[in-house]
Amino acid sequence: MTSDHPQRNAAPRGPVAVTGGTGFVGSHLVECLLARGYTDVRCLVRRDARWLEGLDVTLVTGDMNDEEALRTLVGGAEQVFHVAAMTRARSWEAFHRANVEGTENLLRAAENAGTNIRQIVLTSSLAAVGRSSSALPDETAPLHPVSMYGRSKMEMERVAHTFMDRLPITVIRPPAVYGPRETDIFSFIQTLERGICPIIGRGHEPALSLVHVTDLVTGMVGAAESDASTGKTWFMGSDEAYSWYQIRDAVREALGRRVITVHVPRAVVPLVGALSEWTGRMLGKYPPLNREKAAEIIHAATMCTSENAKRVLGFRPQIPLADGMRQTIEWYRKAGWL
Repeated sequence: MTSDHPQRNAAPRGPVAVTGGTGFVGSHLVECLLARGYTDVRCLVRRDARWLEGLDVTLVTGDMNDEEALRTLVGGAEQVFHVAAMTRARSWEAFHRANVEGTENLLRAAENAGTNIRQIVLTSSLAAVGRSSSALPDETAPLHPVSMYGRSKMEMERVAHTFMDRLPITVIRPPAVYGPRETDIFSFIQTLERGICPIIGRGHEPALSLVHVTDLVTGMVGAAESDASTGKTWFMGSDEAYSWYQIRDAVREALGRRVITVHVPRAVVPLVGALSEWTGRMLGKYPPLNREKAAEIIHAATMCTSENAKRVLGFRPQIPLADGMRQTIEWYRKAGWL
């Protein structure tokens, strides 16, 4: 930390509230909070504690539309982390209810809870940017989402801005996140495990900002502990944008196997997304690669710059891609996913 970075707030005295703690990013966030010495962590859970099982946390049963549960969750809390989100759905109504209305419910509960809250960290997404005239957009880029998920995150941010004159809100926009327990990028890793690596386009040009989940949640907690983050939006991604060849090589080396690279023309991606979605419908599942995700791959920004978070908040990704993929794949194997 250099002298240019803001002084961190003192250690929190009261409870910390977390939504989405049973999910991929949220569970790592909870572990990060506990490791940093936070001793009173409350987590909103619907039913199953999942990855929170055995952790020293207080479970609050309910969901983002349960006003009483949200009051219990944020009452007396000094910091609130909102990670809960719907990432896949067939309808705009489902996305709006979960990501927009749910966020508004939480912020209303926080507003009614009083003045103890020192920071509310909301997790948005690079998908909110959508189409961009810049290959490497920063936080000032206009929002033109191309998917329902991206639109729901844009609307979530707009709701948050209506509370910013009354609540200390920080918005974090991560790009693609990988690490243990992740399920979408995992499907790409599964394909390489079978010996095939599909790559969109030529593969050697920068294509994707990635962030290991440990780096992301460390940055989120750092933002919560910094007064300089309040009222602003921050990208938190990798130091560099990776090419698909770099990602392929990191995965295949971690897997310890050879793969055949198959180049997929960009024009074919929407058809693949539609076919994957149709197959998923037959199997009663909604696959990671669907028409919405295909639209993001083809038309939306998949890279971003995190220079503002690095300069102002001291955000520093620590985990190189090769190490991160090796650790992630080791976890998948131990968990029996691979």
